[in-house]
Amino acid sequence: MSTALVVLDLVGIAAFALSGALVAVRKPLDVFGVLVLAGATGLGGGFLRDVLIGATPPAALQDWRYLLVPFVAGLVAFRFHPALGRVEREIAVFDAAGMGLFCVTGAVKSLEYGLEPPAAALMGMVTAIGGGVIRDVLAGRVPVVLREELYAFPALLGAILAVTADEAGLHGGWVLIPGAVFAFTYRMVALRRGWQAPLPPGMDGY
Repeated sequence: MSTALVVLDLVGIAAFALSGALVAVRKPLDVFGVLVLAGATGLGGGFLRDVLIGATPPAALQDWRYLLVPFVAGLVAFRFHPALGRVEREIAVFDAAGMGLFCVTGAVKSLEYGLEPPAAALMGMVTAIGGGVIRDVLAGRVPVVLREELYAFPALLGAILAVTADEAGLHGGWVLIPGAVFAFTYRMVALRRGWQAPLPPGMDGY
């Protein structure tokens, strides 16, 4: 499980880092700004998770791969962003992929550090949304999780699936993959169909 967690953690970091780098390119920021936003987006959720569950120093400060992945992702986005096609669409795809991966890895790692299942599921959600919140704040945007779009809810459901599978005694990909795929699919369908969380009564026009 530890190997699977590391692999999916790194893939999630790459996906989030690409989303952060593409936001920076669209602003547009220089190469330093692109790398900073890529690093903050890719590592922010994991940093927050590790500090809250007592896994210190955070994994990104113990393993050089955690720092290399967002750096390379930022450079790739900076150099080849025209080839990525429509930027907004790519940002949404990479962001949803990172969210799906982080919600399950965050939940399972929290279980490994002794959190009860409900708290571990919440920590999975925090892991999934943390990097995106940091990215949007640094880019001067209202964080996606604070808009009416469905974002945190799919992350929470994916984390709950991972926790439930772990508690049922499943192992490896049977714990990690279904929750990640579910959260990613839910997010992409919600974007495509315009599903939104409820707004306060009388605020629909704002």
